[in-house]
Amino acid sequence: MEKIQLSKAFILKEFRDYVLIFIAMMSYCIGWAVFLLPNDITTGGVAGVSSILYWATGLPVQYSYFFINAVLLLIALRILGLKFCIKTIYAVLVLTTGISVATTYYHGHLLADQPFMAAIIGSVFCGCGVGLGLSSNGSTGGTDIIAAIINKYRDISLGKVILICDVFIISSSYFVLKDWEKVIYGYVVLYVTAFCIDQVVNSYRRSVQFFIISEKHEEIARLINQEAHRGCTVIDGQGFYSGHSVKMLFVLAKQRESSHIFRLIEEIDPRAFVSQSAVIGVYGEGFDHIKAKKRQKEGKQ
Repeated sequence: MEKIQLSKAFILKEFRDYVLIFIAMMSYCIGWAVFLLPNDITTGGVAGVSSILYWATGLPVQYSYFFINAVLLLIALRILGLKFCIKTIYAVLVLTTGISVATTYYHGHLLADQPFMAAIIGSVFCGCGVGLGLSSNGSTGGTDIIAAIINKYRDISLGKVILICDVFIISSSYFVLKDWEKVIYGYVVLYVTAFCIDQVVNSYRRSVQFFIISEKHEEIARLINQEAHRGCTVIDGQGFYSGHSVKMLFVLAKQRESSHIFRLIEEIDPRAFVSQSAVIGVYGEGFDHIKAKKRQKEGKQ
């Protein structure tokens, strides 16, 4: 019975990931095809390369985007694993299809006389799309794949990695557009996109800690273990004024799980004393992995 429940939970999680990746790619598609591409504003990554090729040769962006990502995915398959690549392949296919439909049937030119606003709005759509995709174990491919590889081994901001990788692409657009103003708008897109990526990804990683004091601490701990799938640590304490011994539960959880844990506590003991606070980082099983450079051996030059 427990295996069936775990299987259902896994299926629901996977279904949720694919739905969120679809939404993420639609967001990126809107930012790229509606705001950036018609206004000759370069974005980063493979999308930026595809845009430059389109302006230089007229090659539709969906073809170059798909081909370059196919090559990168073959390289990344061994490093990032099949699970990441399957979702990234799905994301690339969704975005390729979305861009094909958008460039074929949409011929508008929003904010033609306000390129700066087009750059800001387009980069917000693109950044939120990339961040949501990465948080759902997928990506738009390109420099996102490179960033995901680096982030797997080093605790480096995804947005900063993508920012560094994309500077050259943005700068090279000058050779096609012959307009430094558009290049500057590209830098704006790059910065805002990186900022939005970090905001979305970090919002999924935020964790909280609970201190729970209750006479029914065993029931609360058992329910949190079974329903929220989070561990509980029992701490012995003593009230200073009353002198009575108390048992306090210490729980770490993701921020999005807070409301669920509060409901479980209220279900057992509505009069429980609960303290919740945000934590900067939690590393270990069920949370982030510790990523740090290994110490060099003594005597090694």
